[in-house]
Amino acid sequence: MSTLPEDFISKYTRLLGNESTDFFNAFEGPVQKAYRINPLKANTNLLDTPNDGQVPYGQWGFFGAVSGHSISHVTGVVYSQEPSAQFIGEIVRPEPGERILDLAAAPGGKTTHLAAFMQQKGLLWSNEIFLNRAKILSENVERMGLQNSVVSSHTPAELSAKLPQYFDKILLDAPCSGEGMFRKNSTAIKQWHKDFPQELAGLQREILHEAVKMLRPGGQIIYSTCTFSPEEDEQMIAWLMSEYPEFTLKTINKPQDTHISDGQPAWADKQFTDGQIDQSKTTDQEVLKKTARLWPQRLNGEGHFVAKLEKSPNVPLSDHIVKPLKPIELNPEQQKLMTLFISESFVSFRLDKRQFTLFGERLYLAPIGTPDISGMKILRLGIEMGTFKKNRFEPAHALALAMHPDEFVQNYDMTTNDWAKFVHGDVIRPDSGTSLKKGWVLMVANGNGAGWGRYVDGQIKNFFPKGLRFMVKQTHSDLLEDDMY
Repeated sequence: MSTLPEDFISKYTRLLGNESTDFFNAFEGPVQKAYRINPLKANTNLLDTPNDGQVPYGQWGFFGAVSGHSISHVTGVVYSQEPSAQFIGEIVRPEPGERILDLAAAPGGKTTHLAAFMQQKGLLWSNEIFLNRAKILSENVERMGLQNSVVSSHTPAELSAKLPQYFDKILLDAPCSGEGMFRKNSTAIKQWHKDFPQELAGLQREILHEAVKMLRPGGQIIYSTCTFSPEEDEQMIAWLMSEYPEFTLKTINKPQDTHISDGQPAWADKQFTDGQIDQSKTTDQEVLKKTARLWPQRLNGEGHFVAKLEKSPNVPLSDHIVKPLKPIELNPEQQKLMTLFISESFVSFRLDKRQFTLFGERLYLAPIGTPDISGMKILRLGIEMGTFKKNRFEPAHALALAMHPDEFVQNYDMTTNDWAKFVHGDVIRPDSGTSLKKGWVLMVANGNGAGWGRYVDGQIKNFFPKGLRFMVKQTHSDLLEDDMY
């Protein structure tokens, strides 16, 4: 790890007092690997991922390192995520059927956690302003098999203009100074300077202004950071409640065995945290203890902060009406090809009030409640069903990952040797006694869909995406870095 900045050491020596020694020593300790199991998958029994014990908050979190080439990872059964970061989704805890916005969602750890609670019901809108990171977000949404997610790439202001008062809950895992990630990310240390937290606080306020506009009366904003900085944590919440008095702070439960701490009322005073005065003027703001801090010297994870705020139900409703997604009609040839694919490939298929939409020749099945997306930068809209090609419909890799094997007519349970061939892009030759018929086959690994094959003339042609192919050869370099944000 790089040397901590002197201004950082001075600041937290002053703020933490006697505990500062343990705090700084924690930066020399090992980084704890962890992951979440994805309950949306048909089989969640892990075949090739270690279980080193359960994360003390969260029903799906476990300690252990994940290989990027493991069956569990490739089929979306696990998501590598730092243990403290897993606490955030537990606080949002969306209900099936709600409209949820993850406003700064890349690379996807929080989004895929929220999806686990929603059970493929409702609308999960995942946004990332930077397109290159939004693409990574979209890839993780696909791998984890989400059916009810919209992935977009917009500024918060662009999004709020389209979707006023639209969401039941909004998670803002805010871009921050990253102090909580110093132990695992030397880049965060190098870019830090004493004014950096205050600079990020200005950006956070801008984003929160837009988030407030998109929240329905009675809804909740969950605000989180991966920093220790009071400017971005307690001071941000104090500002928000002052700027928007219609919000009240909700208590975050902190079971004793988790070693999660209360927020610090005294740290809402910037003069005090800057060292300009010796006694804080905000010690009486006891309400800030309802927020939560995760400290690396107190628990087995990195640094985080989280607050949950609720908007008054008496806030007047917006005059802006959000229009629903515009329906599309397949042309006769597309309708014929789609009907044939569904009848030959699915045991049963239900729209369940969802609707098809087209991006060029690519067909998507949009989630219930999807608004009009005209003029928006959308990377993913529910399930990508497949692509219309000349005289045929080719199913998408996303469809194989989103559905359970028992929903398809033809499955092929791969052996270990088959798996190695499949992810390498090779043709697979089943035994001569196979019951497979000519057509699409869902390739199954450890009880979950892994991709598509097409059975023709006694062999399965491989449709595993070329950009994802690899040679099975597990090494230490295959181990994933935890999702950091």
